[in-house]
Amino acid sequence: MKKTFSIAVEGKNRDRLLEAVKHDIRKYLRRERRRDLPKGVDYWDFDVRFGLTEATAEKTHLANLIGLVSAAAAGGADSFYVEILARHGVRHYEFRDEPEPEPEGGAGPSAA
Repeated sequence: MKKTFSIAVEGKNRDRLLEAVKHDIRKYLRRERRRDLPKGVDYWDFDVRFGLTEATAEKTHLANLIGLVSAAAAGGADSFYVEILARHGVRHYEFRDEPEPEPEGGAGPSAA
């Protein structure tokens, strides 16, 4: 999704347009996450850019996106640019040494 959202439309309530934009973003994310995963892929990850214009858009984390949209609207912005691109996510496992076994006897609460 690469889109410039306008929340200053004459004859429409600004707050309702803002909530509609947030709904569209969440709906797009739900739709992308429902897609089938290719072999060797664990989850869908997203590359996100946000800014007042496409030229000033900066990379951000997905969890911060709705907050940035709200902050832009509260700051008086009439429009903003959102770019969300799905990509393959693969978990990387870190193998650790086995933990040492706890000593028997004095470790429990009833060791009085």
